[in-house]
Amino acid sequence: MSERQTKYVFVTGGVVSSLGKGIASASIGRLLKARGLKVTLLKFDPYINVDPGTLSPYQHGEVFVTDDGAETDLDLGHYERFIDENMSRKNNATTGQIYYTVITRERRGDYLGKTVQVIPHITDEIKRHIREVARDGDVKDVVIVEVGGTVGDIESLPFLEAIRQFCLEEGYENTMNVHLTLVPYVRAAGEYKTKPTQHSVMRLREIGIQPDMLLCRVETHLSEELRQKIGLFCNVPKDYVIEARDVESIYEVPLIFEENGVADKIIQRLRIQCGPPDLKAWREFVYKIKNPSAFVRIAIVGKYTELHDSYKSIVEAFVHAGVENDARVELKWVSSESLEMRPPADYLSDVSGILVPGGFGERGVEGKVRAVQYAREAKVPFFGICLGLQVAVIEFARNVCGLEGAHSREFMEETPHPVIDLLPSQVNVENLGGTMRLGAYRCTIKPGTLAHRAYGTTEISERHRHRYEFSNPYRDVLEKHGLVVSGVNPDLNLVEIIELRDHPWFVGVQFHPELKSRVLRAHPLFREFVRAALEYKARRQVPEELARAAASD
Repeated sequence: MSERQTKYVFVTGGVVSSLGKGIASASIGRLLKARGLKVTLLKFDPYINVDPGTLSPYQHGEVFVTDDGAETDLDLGHYERFIDENMSRKNNATTGQIYYTVITRERRGDYLGKTVQVIPHITDEIKRHIREVARDGDVKDVVIVEVGGTVGDIESLPFLEAIRQFCLEEGYENTMNVHLTLVPYVRAAGEYKTKPTQHSVMRLREIGIQPDMLLCRVETHLSEELRQKIGLFCNVPKDYVIEARDVESIYEVPLIFEENGVADKIIQRLRIQCGPPDLKAWREFVYKIKNPSAFVRIAIVGKYTELHDSYKSIVEAFVHAGVENDARVELKWVSSESLEMRPPADYLSDVSGILVPGGFGERGVEGKVRAVQYAREAKVPFFGICLGLQVAVIEFARNVCGLEGAHSREFMEETPHPVIDLLPSQVNVENLGGTMRLGAYRCTIKPGTLAHRAYGTTEISERHRHRYEFSNPYRDVLEKHGLVVSGVNPDLNLVEIIELRDHPWFVGVQFHPELKSRVLRAHPLFREFVRAALEYKARRQVPEELARAAASD
């Protein structure tokens, strides 16, 4: 750009929630970055919680943790994966955070006795947050602001009012409003209905925001006639009524948007000067997703398996790792509670890899322990993340080291062998929100280990979210029986990575590697885990094929 005037794109949603505003925002970011622009994104969440850290995954899905230790909305994961830039606590704000900041200032007397109101004090704080993101680090060419919830929700009104004011202050040439809406297909009538979109835009215009572009979610195709009708009734030029059809993979969305000229229209509308897009690598990535050469099935043994968004970053990390292995990874969701009632083989005998993810609370823990035992004894590739490492240590202590009753103090305070114990920094913590060991920490890797071969280096940094740790007093006895401590935090002497000596691929990590996996750069541990699963599948197929051949003779 010839001028350093930051441009702002606001993304709102209407009709129903879960239309994909996060994916739409991230896709726009990808297309603008592909043109050489400096882009960042900001998510406003209307709930009063200060952050999603204390919310159940069933309520809000995954908690995405940034390098600086913020517990944020899962959409920040999409932002990082799509534009390949690290987000921070500045890239997510909730109603709770906004009000907390304003109330804290009021208690200090910062408002000099004025009556504190939604307008202007709350809306001013929202606008301040938007401008702060634009100035964070290098001045950004474009800031994309996603407003959570649906137009018409009471909770989101302060954010929409702040956007109305912001657009007025920054000017027409520097701000643009994109509205994502649903155009449902009514099968009984055999046609698409535009009335929900018309009403959604009407509610937005009542607030004082005129959308400049409509992204219309449709099952298949939005005809020219429908685009003309929507444009006419919503006061939007027909060419800015965009078909956002359903696709097989979320990674196709930027290509669909590019096909419909979304980025070009934004650039034209905001008078941005930039180069042509470079989407070659992205197109190749999408092609590989849709045309894999191999297939492998991997089980995720967790306690929130009914809601896959609880493990969103893990799901996407497997997509990235699958592409780098030229394979499609099929995930088999296994409730850890089910393994407490039936033999693990009933659920896991048909998979080539087992992943035990993080989680909190005692429910389903013994099922996770049994999954680890099955993986260890059957030599199935195993990957444990956070709690997954901890249950692997518990299983090894009980069944290999003979430490009867070994457990974590999180689940059994009076265990005779607390192989997992509370971090010293957590001993006197009373408030649950934002008090865990959060964010990026260093790890030194032991040469010659699986972790070292995966990373290709001895120094890494990974993101954490936990209160309990590997208990160092038990390290000697566990290592003596074959446990390999392959990664340690050098500052706290905290065990970060474990492996097993007599196993083809068995790795547990205290951190969350899935949070750093990117579209064009799969996380090394996920990449190697999928590779190990493919090798296991190939080894297992050989005796099966020989057995079938012998039976046919």
